[in-house]
Amino acid sequence: MNGIDAKQAAAALSDIETIVRQVRQSRIYDLTSLILMQWGALVIAGYIASYAWPRAAGWVWIAVNVVGVAGTFAIGMLARRRSGVGFDARIPLALLLFLAFGYLNCYLGHFGPRELGVFWPIYFMTVYSIAGLWFGRAFVVIGVGIIILTLIGYFYVGPWFDLWMALVNGGGLILGGLWMRRD
Repeated sequence: MNGIDAKQAAAALSDIETIVRQVRQSRIYDLTSLILMQWGALVIAGYIASYAWPRAAGWVWIAVNVVGVAGTFAIGMLARRRSGVGFDARIPLALLLFLAFGYLNCYLGHFGPRELGVFWPIYFMTVYSIAGLWFGRAFVVIGVGIIILTLIGYFYVGPWFDLWMALVNGGGLILGGLWMRRD
């Protein structure tokens, strides 16, 4: 009977650990990609509606955020039921707290419409980029890319800023979600 020595056993366990880590990251990417694409579509709709009806922009974004949080919760719970990888109610609650803190900053900062259009993507993408330090380079690249393009739009795009942001922020989230599905 041929057995394996301690060195071979350690190598086999290391290989198993590597595969488990890769599968976990793949599942995180699959879940995140769905959430990104959902938020991307909502953000595109929000920016287009804000451009078309600027007086209603505040209500538009409240609706976008409510639908987005509910959708994020639904996607996470469905993923958890299907594969065991997902999240519990703490994630959407954390998102609600994050949004509340953002709204408080906007209230205290007395931002105008254009500044709000810059604040929110940078606010979200900064946290998203930081998460990428733990979850993978795709998060960092998507987050930093959207921040840079947001700042370019703020300084150089002029009256087309909302449409620019629909493309950059919403489109960037959708492309990022598609990119994560292939990784």
